[in-house]
Amino acid sequence: MDIQIKNGIQLPAFDVEMLSQGKLIIVPFIKTLQEGWTFWLYPTQKLPENLSFEQYYQPQYLTSAKTAFDRYTKYPIQLKTWARCEKYWRIHSEQKFLLAKIAQSTIWNLSALEHLFSQHQVIKLYILRVHRLSVPHVVDVAPSPGAFYWSKNAINSASENDTPVVFPACFQQRKDLLLAGKIYEHRDLEALQLQIELIAQNNPNFEQLNYDIQQFLGWNCQPLTQQVLPELAWINTISELGDRTQENVEKKSHYQAGTDFENITRQALEFLGFKIDESHKGGAGGLDLYCSQPYPVVIECKSGKSIPNRTVEELLKLGGTHLGADQVLDSSKLIIAPNNANPTQHTLKAAEEWKVSIIKAMSLQKLVELKAQYPGSINLIELKPYLEAGVIDEKIQEYINKVKKDIEIRSQIVQVVKYLGVPGSEHESDAIASVYNYNCMLSKKEDLRLDTSTIHSLLIELSSPLTGYLGTIKGENWEKDKFYFLRDLAI
Repeated sequence: MDIQIKNGIQLPAFDVEMLSQGKLIIVPFIKTLQEGWTFWLYPTQKLPENLSFEQYYQPQYLTSAKTAFDRYTKYPIQLKTWARCEKYWRIHSEQKFLLAKIAQSTIWNLSALEHLFSQHQVIKLYILRVHRLSVPHVVDVAPSPGAFYWSKNAINSASENDTPVVFPACFQQRKDLLLAGKIYEHRDLEALQLQIELIAQNNPNFEQLNYDIQQFLGWNCQPLTQQVLPELAWINTISELGDRTQENVEKKSHYQAGTDFENITRQALEFLGFKIDESHKGGAGGLDLYCSQPYPVVIECKSGKSIPNRTVEELLKLGGTHLGADQVLDSSKLIIAPNNANPTQHTLKAAEEWKVSIIKAMSLQKLVELKAQYPGSINLIELKPYLEAGVIDEKIQEYINKVKKDIEIRSQIVQVVKYLGVPGSEHESDAIASVYNYNCMLSKKEDLRLDTSTIHSLLIELSSPLTGYLGTIKGENWEKDKFYFLRDLAI
């Protein structure tokens, strides 16, 4: 449901960023806001009472705070979040002792909070429920100084369905701790995350760790963008080399273009987990590729625009010459062909007769792409039954869809555990199964429904040290095992 938000509050730019990332749920603000009010969060360049960065922020946040302010010096800027006031909290003299606890659980110096308090012998604090806009709101010019930012364009540009920045259970936990005058328990982990975030700006290898810590802390991060590593860029060339689309551009000979496709096929198969046996490779006109593990596969690579009429016979003849007729017959046999080439009736009949599989170069590329995205996803033993006689691109896609479905199921189970409670809270299999199946019903994905014992098996898998998406606490029997969230399995 859309909601109208006409007003906004101006807060220091770094405070807005911390609210927008879930690292804060509370801010001091001089004006009075009523509980239930909604408003934009506008990043201003001013600090309260004209305090300096060093006076206002704790030392570990100074670098990030100055960088945040620099991001909002030029217009237009984007407003990415809106907030609802969940609690208006006035701290009077008899509660002044709480300022030390609040400082320890936030980003501000205690002396700064005490200074704000001294101005009127009271400090106004607001606990805010922040939501991330699906479409950022653009501000073209700087607003006038003051408490509110007005914009006609802001009306009706937010929705109750906008994603909350902090998971509901985590938000409630942090709110309760603040109001009880208790220190947030994960402050050391937050400090570590801040350092890792700074390192990750120049070292992408730390992005995943930064993301995982944020997820554990309950900050509702956007899905981590999976960047293609330079060493995996070759994957996108498999299909091109199969079709020889670059042959004329790069002025390659037919022999060189064919060799390039054979080499990229070798690299792809090894990446998938096959072991290439070099001892059976012939020279010119020899056997293209032979995989010895985890099961034998004889392979013929055909790039270009067509599949020669006697390709199956050639594969059998060359394989028999190098391996022996019996070994060839007992092996899986595969022709990897150009994408736009359709086998002739003669080739199809021979492939059916001799149990030879034919796939397009793009099917091989899709398998490798899936392996690159989810390193443990391709099980070559499970793939083997899909290597049927004839053209099997649809069978390969069927296998890929099966793997993706299995990943989706596991991802949804992790999400259920995540949303059931704050980090560290544990839940039994039957509770997780009930919520999981209810979500399947709501999303009309009845084919994903599972019984409790199956979900328990998947929970054990997801809590393995080798996966680490969940944690587990063993019960007196499997039905009493409990599980808790550690990190996302992103799709």
